[in-house]
Amino acid sequence: CRERGGGEGEGLSAERRRTPMPPTAAPHRHLLDVAGLSWSDLKLLLGTTEAARRILGSPTGRVDALKGVNVTTLFYEASTRTRISFENAAKALGTNVNSVAVASSSVGKGESLVDTVKTLRALGSNVIVLRHERAGAPWLAARVFDGSVLNAGDGWHAHPTQALLDLSVLLRNIGAKDGTLKGRRVAIIGDLLHSRVVRSNLHTLRAAGAEVRLAGPAELTRGFAEAAERSGGVTLCASLAEALEGADAVMALRIQRERLDGGEVSSFEAYREAWGLTEERIAAHAARGCVVLHPGPMNEGVEIDPDVADGPRSLILEQVAEGIPVRMAALWRTLRGDAPLNAPAPAKANS
Repeated sequence: CRERGGGEGEGLSAERRRTPMPPTAAPHRHLLDVAGLSWSDLKLLLGTTEAARRILGSPTGRVDALKGVNVTTLFYEASTRTRISFENAAKALGTNVNSVAVASSSVGKGESLVDTVKTLRALGSNVIVLRHERAGAPWLAARVFDGSVLNAGDGWHAHPTQALLDLSVLLRNIGAKDGTLKGRRVAIIGDLLHSRVVRSNLHTLRAAGAEVRLAGPAELTRGFAEAAERSGGVTLCASLAEALEGADAVMALRIQRERLDGGEVSSFEAYREAWGLTEERIAAHAARGCVVLHPGPMNEGVEIDPDVADGPRSLILEQVAEGIPVRMAALWRTLRGDAPLNAPAPAKANS
């Protein structure tokens, strides 16, 4: 049977009335996936990201634009980059931030996701940032939550803010003059099957005009040949060399050891020999100046060599840092829609 709220929860309706939902003009109250976002939507988010970056670069590094909003991070899977950057982003906008330690919460006693979400709302949460091992969990949460839900990764399905920050980093480093990725080729290599990152990136990269090449072991690319056929500008390649040919950027994906059933990869040594990103392979096949990305965490020496991860081509730490302004933009847009996020005016120099 399901454990339901009781005891101290009996008086929570009054607390909920004391914590009303913040006013919102957002057409997208939730951010569950990027698949429903047009190029115009993406450009608005990227523009807000620029404003967020100016806020972070101001003397205080924050504003009170969302003062009074209560943000809760609810992560059913381990995370460093996504959770901390969401929490820092929320604090930089002036919100109150709480983080649920799922392992020591009532989830361990059998509480369902629906009951957890309802409990958090009763405790005053206006925004829930949710990561879950089950695909579709954020949609379930959004059905029973009258605030905003932001998907921080659900199973193999989607990771919208990772795709947004990857897009932002790529546009800054290899973008065309018109602010798109038209004429640019991006290769994504590795464990496609278990990757929510590649599924979200396919939409944002194609929306920006990039050509996308995918590659990985046959056992880890199941279903992507059909996806490539349905999507113009996407090619599933048979080898690493083919995928790298002329690439302006290459993204290595982590071999997700925790999701493998034992038959997809014969050995990590064999994987590295066939699919590992090395400087020699990039130099031999990719475009001059090709940059390297990885959503992290990395298995260095498996999908990417340490000298590539830490070398001059690498944008990996730039991706990490971009998580804060991008997630500030995501929070702002879900609550305030198209309203501009105003950064503090630059301090005047003393005369």
